[in-house]
Amino acid sequence: MLVGRSALETRLTAAVLIVGGGPCGLMLANELGRRGVSAILVDEKPGTAFNPQANATQARSMEHYRRLGFADEIRREGLPADYPTDVAYFTRYTGYELARFALPSSSRASELVKGLSGSWSAAELPHRVSQKYVEAVLRRHAERLPGIQLNYCHRLIGYAESDDGVVGEIECLDDNSRFQVRADFLVGADGPRSQVRQSLGIVYGGETGTQRDFMGGRMLAVYVRSPEFYASIPHAKAWMYNCFNGDRRAFMASVNGRDEFAFHTQLRPGEDESAITVSEAKAAFQRACGAPIACEVLSFLTWTAGHALVANAMQRGRVFLGGDAAHLFTPTGGLGYNTAIEDAVNLGWKLASVVKGVSPAALLDSYEVERRPVALRNTDYARRFADSLGLFAPAPEIEDATDAGGEARRIAGVYLEQHARAEFNIPGITFGGRYDGSPIIVSDGSQPPPDAANVYVPSACPGGRAPHVWLDDGVSLYDLFGFEWTLLQFGDVTSSHAPLGETARALGVDVKLITLPKSLRDLYEADLALIRPDQIVAWRGSASQAGTIGRVLARALGHGAGDGARLAS
Repeated sequence: MLVGRSALETRLTAAVLIVGGGPCGLMLANELGRRGVSAILVDEKPGTAFNPQANATQARSMEHYRRLGFADEIRREGLPADYPTDVAYFTRYTGYELARFALPSSSRASELVKGLSGSWSAAELPHRVSQKYVEAVLRRHAERLPGIQLNYCHRLIGYAESDDGVVGEIECLDDNSRFQVRADFLVGADGPRSQVRQSLGIVYGGETGTQRDFMGGRMLAVYVRSPEFYASIPHAKAWMYNCFNGDRRAFMASVNGRDEFAFHTQLRPGEDESAITVSEAKAAFQRACGAPIACEVLSFLTWTAGHALVANAMQRGRVFLGGDAAHLFTPTGGLGYNTAIEDAVNLGWKLASVVKGVSPAALLDSYEVERRPVALRNTDYARRFADSLGLFAPAPEIEDATDAGGEARRIAGVYLEQHARAEFNIPGITFGGRYDGSPIIVSDGSQPPPDAANVYVPSACPGGRAPHVWLDDGVSLYDLFGFEWTLLQFGDVTSSHAPLGETARALGVDVKLITLPKSLRDLYEADLALIRPDQIVAWRGSASQAGTIGRVLARALGHGAGDGARLAS
């Protein structure tokens, strides 16, 4: 995969070369650009996604969008503000309704979030929005940042890595011209067939080829426009429409709440994916509807469900993997795209810290240590949801207008409602990913709460998401955090801000000190808490440990204990 020294006339320079312009690559460009770190992104596609792709943005991703200042913009995208985000199950869309898990509209979610506590104590709630809209927002904001160059219709031909950096050879697909990019680091966010991952000789491990009655094997995805859909079905609107029968199982997400839908169905034995036509894609949609509802096929493609794969490594030397290049999900739970966003968040602040000379290169070793276990955890949760849905088969009589049919629908409805609550009410998965064992997390010996999909217990045990609270003035605690590092103190713990300021200056890092009322101390169970740029608790301690903050901060930045003691002195 290496390129030799060439006579190409043009050579561009950036701190980071990003290969892949999907959610992971675009989020990384935003994280770097906001920190004044230059990046050049290349992607073979002509622009951001046309097809809807992922359809659910989890609350944690929304909190990161809030941190970057555009959560409200994303919440305005996709469905109308008053559109319900229910998950509903039908024999066919014009047939019997089996179950419904009611969820709030985006406007209602914005109202509810300030009154929630416990598992859903958060700055943001989930948003049901197609990835095509999210990518467009991420692109607009990245393009506005100085030092960020986005190059669609460009592909990586190859690269050479040395002790000094990486030189990538790029081809413009419009005119076949080539140029070189010299960067300190390269990030492969180039999807499941990642050229970058293959160049490193890194392979996926895990489970693939799983066959299920549904969500296992070859799937047909159809992006469809149907202005008559809502008027043609005798049911309340939903965000997710599931079709449950023995003939044509499917799920379908509302894209814009008016006339566009992302329809996915399992290909049945004997269906030749290479021979599928527009007419057959249209017929598959209408068969799930149970009526010849007029529609226009905007695009269609096939894909494979049944993956729970994680790359055996996520970094090697100056090259890193993120998003689908590092892990591949079956989309139950909507975890793939959201895991990719957190990859970018984790890697972004670390790359910036190393590029700026604040941290040694050793800090970057923590990326794989922290993110790979989370990828393994999340792919396992997605696999369990796929098993729950795909291995539950409809009774043969489920569509019959008989007593036996009614009983089959009742049994299916009870099961599917339970499944919907398990798959779509997942604060534990959303907020509970942890970085225990990371070399840059300073443990206090406490144990985190048990990991559970549907329950999240806020905890400031170092290594997890900082507990959130809405303050008395209606302000989110997260909105007070600094963009880089934050030190929370509950009451006037530090007698003077000067020692912290001196330590921060010595390390060349920005630390914001926030004093909170002592009444909030129980939330963190400590007098002090150091919060990383990604809103993860790096350390917490008592007032008597205030003098160790310098050493703690140095370690959290990737310096050895000895360096931390020297810098703190």
